Amino acid sequence: MQGLTEEEQSSCKEALQGLLDKVYQPLVVRELLLLQGGPKQASCPSQQKKEPCMAPAPAWLQRLCGHLLSGRLLRPGGVQAVIRGILEGAGAGTVGGSSAEAAAADWQKCEAVAKILSSCPQQSLSLEDYCQQICPQILQLFLIQDKLMMCQFHRVATATVLAMARQHPQQAEKHLLRPLLEPLLRCLREPGDVPAGAVLVEEELLSGCVETVYKVCVVGKEPSPCLLGALQPALGAIFSLWCFTKQNVSFLRTPCQEILLWFLEKSERRASLAALEGLAELRGSPRLPHPHCRFQVGSGGGVAATIKEAVSDEDEALYQKLSSEQWQLEQLADLLSCCRRGSLAGDFFLGCLKELTQVASEEDPAPPSQGPALDLELLCHPTLPQQMRQLQVLRVVALLTEAISDSLLTDVRQVVDFVAATLQRACAGLSRGSVGPVESQTLSMAMGLGAAMLGGALELESEDFASLKQLVPLLEELSRLHPEPSIQELAADLSISICTHRAFSTGALCAAAGRALGRRKGGPADQGSAVASTGTPDGTPRAGPAPPQEPPRSCSGEPQGMDRESSAPCDPQDPLQELLSGAYSPDVPTRAAALRRLSRMAEQRDPAALKTWEKLLKVFVENLEHEDSFVYLSAIQGVAQLSEASPRGTLPCLLAQYAGAPKVETRMKAGEALLRTTRALGDRVFQHRDSLIHAFLRGVRDPDCSLRASSLSNLGELCQILGFQLGSVVHEVLRDVLLDLYRLLKFVGRCEQDEVTVLHAQLALEELDGLLRPLLFPPQTLQKKIEILP
Repeated sequence: MQGLTEEEQSSCKEALQGLLDKVYQPLVVRELLLLQGGPKQASCPSQQKKEPCMAPAPAWLQRLCGHLLSGRLLRPGGVQAVIRGILEGAGAGTVGGSSAEAAAADWQKCEAVAKILSSCPQQSLSLEDYCQQICPQILQLFLIQDKLMMCQFHRVATATVLAMARQHPQQAEKHLLRPLLEPLLRCLREPGDVPAGAVLVEEELLSGCVETVYKVCVVGKEPSPCLLGALQPALGAIFSLWCFTKQNVSFLRTPCQEILLWFLEKSERRASLAALEGLAELRGSPRLPHPHCRFQVGSGGGVAATIKEAVSDEDEALYQKLSSEQWQLEQLADLLSCCRRGSLAGDFFLGCLKELTQVASEEDPAPPSQGPALDLELLCHPTLPQQMRQLQVLRVVALLTEAISDSLLTDVRQVVDFVAATLQRACAGLSRGSVGPVESQTLSMAMGLGAAMLGGALELESEDFASLKQLVPLLEELSRLHPEPSIQELAADLSISICTHRAFSTGALCAAAGRALGRRKGGPADQGSAVASTGTPDGTPRAGPAPPQEPPRSCSGEPQGMDRESSAPCDPQDPLQELLSGAYSPDVPTRAAALRRLSRMAEQRDPAALKTWEKLLKVFVENLEHEDSFVYLSAIQGVAQLSEASPRGTLPCLLAQYAGAPKVETRMKAGEALLRTTRALGDRVFQHRDSLIHAFLRGVRDPDCSLRASSLSNLGELCQILGFQLGSVVHEVLRDVLLDLYRLLKFVGRCEQDEVTVLHAQLALEELDGLLRPLLFPPQTLQKKIEILP
């Protein structure tokens, strides 16, 4: 602008500014980028492709174009203009054309745009002022629902949020993450004077918030501390929303679950455990939604938050509260079972046990001093908060033990922590002089588990013994305080065995290990046995996988060839005979473990087991009459495995049991065993087809309704296994009852009061009508015939 007066320069600047304001802004951005020129020749990647590279512009022109581009960006709607100008410049068309598809797949271009947006220009007053202008526009990009533009804008917005959280965490949390999570955080606050039934958060706003969080966190795959810290307060709302979607149909179920799993897997272990404690209502953060807030299904498949109407009946309100808490705890256990972070469930379980130990060791609070502001309920029941906390911890421990017991204790460290927590709780109770039956059983289970570890159930390393040494002071205190001599002796033996690294063990320790592993005193360590209180249905100890087949070890865990002056060896016996004897043990876990092991031997075609298949069949059939589900299900599985190996000898016995057993429950169990046998036989079941069908048909006409329902279910599944190749059976039944069936359905449709029954009757009539009408009234078709006259 040399040679121009100041007035002319000012006039040119105003004209240029007016031109830039009137032209389509993405076009202005693209032209300014072209005026800036290309990169330096040395860094031009197009040289490798033998293509001409754009020459760089002069430095003064680059500075001027950069200044003008910053001005375009800081204008209202400038973020979209910059994004459109850069992405539309990727090809020949506008956003959404063929060039837009190529730009959407170009992550580097989106990352470059995000880098531009996350960098504060020099002409901005401050970083805070820049974020106040840009961040609301970035959040607006997530609201774009146009299919042609949504992919590119959402990708750029996600990359920008992640870049801002990485470079400017404080500003990102204040101007991006808090407004982003505001619909979820609104569910946690006191609603104020909002009337009942009013909408607290609209469906579109809440659903869009969850989808945006899912894109930023899960799809973005960049767990920065800023992002994790900002998401932590909103976890309670996301968890409650996920629990609600598990009871209803909503597209938000999967995004909520993925967000929760992402936080638990990407956060530090301490933060993950704190979040789990908050979701289980064991601590104050993260908080669950306010009691007056409730979710309801929206018309678009999402969820809206409304104000809950007050329930006048106190009993009904209490029932709703308890059922909601129980459902949320069950879903928390389900969430932990889906978590891919190893040992997190076990650490949470151990934390709850330690919390229980801490509650048990606390002294009763002193009565509150008199005063006018005392709470009446607290004055009458000073231990109420402690009892409520203890009950909640007990609920969590019981539910975790029942729901995900197989994944709780997965390594030696967790087993040691579990034993330590149990011993601490027992010592705390003994010091106060109060030990209940539950505490005694838990103590016996923990000491048996410790004896099993030291007896060779697990392969222990040197670092494992270092962690085991923390049990020595507790065992010594237990041997001094416990009133029972057997517990005192076992605690002392465990302490000595730990200190000597299993070089010393006594008969009491061997017996405890044998009971814990589900075997008789002095028997060999059988890999199929399970810990009585920690066993799993497949007979594998929960503390870890069963050791490989190896020569029998002594109770101290040392090989047989070592000196055993202080170790009592176990007398070798026939494993099969021992398992057959264990199948009649009065101890339920021992009997179930023996049946599981026998079933596994039949599945593996063990020669010794197949030689005595008649004895095995007798054992399995007799155990069908046991009342415990763990036992008779193991027996059913064993019968199915044995039937696959020898169907001709097994099926007649099962059919006789199904037809002539005195108890209905035994006949139903025999029917389940027959059904599993048919599944195991596969194509070989056709030679036994008639006998199975006749047995189930006789069961369908039994006077007992439970057996009729079971037989009908078995008959339907048998038809499916046979591929509906039933011969003449189907035709005989349909020919005899088709007319009566049609009349019965018509009668039900006219006279039945239940709407569901009437609906099913109408559906059945329509199905019969659709099948029979083409046969009774074949459609007339026009056919062209050509006849040749003689």
